[in-house]
Amino acid sequence: MVDNRNDKTDRKKPLVKKKDRAAEIANTFEWLITAFILAFVFRAFVMEAFRIPTGSMADTLKGAHFRLRCTQCGYPYDHGFVPHYYGMAEDTIPPGPVPIRQETQCPSCGYRIPAGERVPVANGDRILVLKCIYQFKDPHRWDVIVFKNPINPAENYIKRLIGLPGETIEIIDGDIYIDGLIARKPPQVQKELWMPIYDNDFRPVNPNQQGAFNGRRWTPPFQFEGSSWAISDEDPTQLLLDSPPGRPSALKYKAPMPGEKALTSANGFAATYAYNEVFNYSRMPTVSDLMVRFYVEPAGPEGQIGITLGKYGIDYKAWVNMDGTMTLSKVNGDRETILATRKATPPTPGVRTLVKFANVDHRLLFEYDGNELFVDLGRTPDALERNTEAAPRVEIFGAGKLALSHVALFRDVHYTGREGGSRPARAVEGHPFTLNADEFFALGDNSPNSEDGRWWGDPLVASRGWTPPRGGVVPRYYLVGKALFVYWPSGFEFPWPRSVKDALAAKNGQNGLMRLLHGIVSLRWIPNVGQMRFIYGGSPERASPPTELPEPGPTTSDEQSP
Repeated sequence: MVDNRNDKTDRKKPLVKKKDRAAEIANTFEWLITAFILAFVFRAFVMEAFRIPTGSMADTLKGAHFRLRCTQCGYPYDHGFVPHYYGMAEDTIPPGPVPIRQETQCPSCGYRIPAGERVPVANGDRILVLKCIYQFKDPHRWDVIVFKNPINPAENYIKRLIGLPGETIEIIDGDIYIDGLIARKPPQVQKELWMPIYDNDFRPVNPNQQGAFNGRRWTPPFQFEGSSWAISDEDPTQLLLDSPPGRPSALKYKAPMPGEKALTSANGFAATYAYNEVFNYSRMPTVSDLMVRFYVEPAGPEGQIGITLGKYGIDYKAWVNMDGTMTLSKVNGDRETILATRKATPPTPGVRTLVKFANVDHRLLFEYDGNELFVDLGRTPDALERNTEAAPRVEIFGAGKLALSHVALFRDVHYTGREGGSRPARAVEGHPFTLNADEFFALGDNSPNSEDGRWWGDPLVASRGWTPPRGGVVPRYYLVGKALFVYWPSGFEFPWPRSVKDALAAKNGQNGLMRLLHGIVSLRWIPNVGQMRFIYGGSPERASPPTELPEPGPTTSDEQSP
């Protein structure tokens, strides 16, 4: 007799397997639905990705733009792409290169690059926004915030937070004043907002083009005549000094004077942006908050190196002697007053050391080899004698045998008011703007080209049945979140062989396939990993670090001049 129980068991096994597969599929769908729900909840309440569409926050955050390199000096910079100039809908990114419709100007050497060059368009920065953070903590001044557009709540805006509830905001000479006191930017925010004026590492290879550099042939923007400074023959990016240790020699930056018709080859101190259109440059105000940075390498144990920054007709000097003494002083006419001193590690002959000096937000910041010296110049508008007719100026001075490298000048962000137009600007000088409870004031970093709280009209509608806010403000219930991280900066091209790119460029007009292939090889789709970064916001304001002050009382320039 044959036992067929095993046969029955075997016949049942396929049924079990089918049930197992059905359970696995059901579990997979369950996990997929759960993951979708979690992703939706995460996106709705925790963090969401956004793309920057415009240039109102340039250069901190960029919308669609051309990535350019000066053809004369090699300085890299970005220029905004405006879709409607090309008959394209807003927020459109062309798939391949398009001709630049406007002349651009290098922010370092000043060379004006003619329009017409075909360049791929880089997409706007992609950022992560931390949502609902402001449900648990109050925003800080200088945060980069995402919020519903008060004029059209259906779209999101991104700006920098300037004014908090209950404060009175006024923009005076490009600076932000809160309740009558200047608002100082935290160090990381200030670092984001420095804009280039000149970088000596990028020197034109063909400086003799007549009329190319603001109507002139290019010449080094520092005044060497009458000084002991010279340009290194071996490395023209280096500046050399060989003078007696007790006889300082000055090197002046030749910036054009405000309103000067015949401009020099140097970039001036106007609130210009390479990102914006050149024809607006002439209307930009002068910026007086400046910074100079370089590395110094002394050849001997004697001498000094220093910087002079002129603002409102008053000179502020910072220098370090070879014994390591750091000094800050103020020169008004023929009178010089020592403001602060401190001891640092003496310079080492043959070793390059970083030097920075900035006059920003009514505060002097002097850095040498990681040692810092601060002086608070006062926070009220009348703390400084505001002679706005006096042009800013920059000098580098020194004594002994020195070599300077990586010399560069920068300016601070300058909040502007537009000239003309029918709309009066809010919060500009003479028109302070006061915020009520739960109201915020926001401005773009690219101040000349930003539609922000200065210009918004009175809203007619509000989101989700709320009462429309006042004109110019962001109500608390419109806050979406805080910009946290640039996770996909505007990318760069894949390094295709030049022969491939040239061949596709030649066949670009033949058919749709060639245009598609040419567009693919021209796209800048590889993320620039080096540009991934956190977006720094505000923090509670702190007082300046203490300084070592000398005995009170002014001294004459003959007694204290370096």
